Amino acid sequence: MKAKSVLPTTYLLIFLGLMIVLHLLVPAREIIKNSWKLLGLLPLAVGVTANMMADAELHRAQTTVKPFLESNALVVNGVYRYSRNPMYLGFVLILFGVAFLLGSISPFFVLPVFVVLIERLFIEAEEQMLEVKFGQLWLDYKRRVRRWI
Repeated sequence: MKAKSVLPTTYLLIFLGLMIVLHLLVPAREIIKNSWKLLGLLPLAVGVTANMMADAELHRAQTTVKPFLESNALVVNGVYRYSRNPMYLGFVLILFGVAFLLGSISPFFVLPVFVVLIERLFIEAEEQMLEVKFGQLWLDYKRRVRRWI
């Protein structure tokens, strides 16, 4: 199975499952008390919202949401004013929220692995494609807006 044929949402689901398995099998130690765990709903909700807003901006511009398909528009509005990758940032917030809800330390170890994997498998290639397609327009945007936040 090639990485390019697997969509980022599949990796999100795999890593969500991995977090739950780690929590159940190797909870290590509880770092968040039960009374605070519900605070995990905040990053979870922000992550879902960021994804919905980013998806809406891409559809409004009539360009693809799928990685490695050629974009026909450079989207710089909405959440794209704050992050070049609001959908991936949303995924990280979702994972962080779930880790917080679980409350043990082991799910948090998944987060940096997910970030590195997404950068290597998707972001680097997508940004190269955008630079080739949009040239100076992309470079100007890249200078103004950070990759994550």
